[in-house]
Order: sequence, then C-alpha cells, then structure tokens
Amino acid sequence: VQLQASGGGLVQAGGSLRLSCAASGRAFNTYTVTWFRQAPGKEREFVAYIRGGSRTTNYADSVKGRFTISRDNIENTVYLQMVSLKPEDTAVYYCAASRTAILSSLRSTTAYNYWGQGTQVTVSS
Repeated sequence: VQLQASGGGLVQAGGSLRLSCAASGRAFNTYTVTWFRQAPGKEREFVAYIRGGSRTTNYADSVKGRFTISRDNIENTVYLQMVSLKPEDTAVYYCAASRTAILSSLRSTTAYNYWGQGTQVTVSS
C-alpha cells in the first residue's frame, strides 16, 4: 500500500481543514488507517484511527469533538475533517496504515508499516 497525504495549509484559529490520505494497492478496506502528527521538537503523536471492516474510530483527547475521521473505501481515501482549529494543532500530519496491528497497539507509531509523506498544517493565532 502506498499512501499520499494532502490538504494541509495555513488557517486562522477557529478555522477548518480537511486532510486526505489517498491509498493505492489492494484490499484497502481491510486496513486500519491512522493520522499522527508531529510538531517541531516533539515526538510524533496519535490523532485518530479508523478500522477497516468495522469502521470503528478512536481519537486523542486533544482533538475529540473537533476532528472527525472517515473513509471512502471505493475511492480508497481516508479523511480527517478538522474544525475549531487551535494554534497547538500546528504540526506535520501523517497518515499510516496497517492490516495486522492489534487493537491495543493502534495508537502507537510502531504498529504501522505504511506511511504517507506528511502534510503541513499551520494554525495562526
């Protein structure tokens, strides 16, 4: 599976962006896809995931209620809708995919063997 993240940009606090993670490859609908983000000088952190079959979602507390992850298995794309953006959301956002990661590991970067290239999100105050 190859992943390509897009949709980042510069937005004012309170604004919205929608990120896309487009995948190529077979059986995309069986993969868990996760968004991580990395701010300058900080470790990469979990944002949200969506599972393949059940479409179960899970969010970091810092984005819960503001971000929504969804997927279109026909278009092989996962989206991250972000509203009420804050300056602390500024980071490079990465999408990652795995077909074998177990539930307890899905918030960890080590569970993923496929990564997109990242897209920059900058929120100005």
